[in-house]
Amino acid sequence: MLGFNRFRNAAITLAGIELTHRIRKGQFNLAKLGLKDTAA
Repeated sequence: MLGFNRFRNAAITLAGIELTHRIRKGQFNLAKLGLKDTAA
């Protein structure tokens, strides 16, 4: 992998990965979004 060209792209990608981890661990409230029974 060559890496990220811009710091912003790396930050957005890492934020998305962290969000998916939090959803899987049940630390993110999906009820507010209306996605309670949706698979991550």
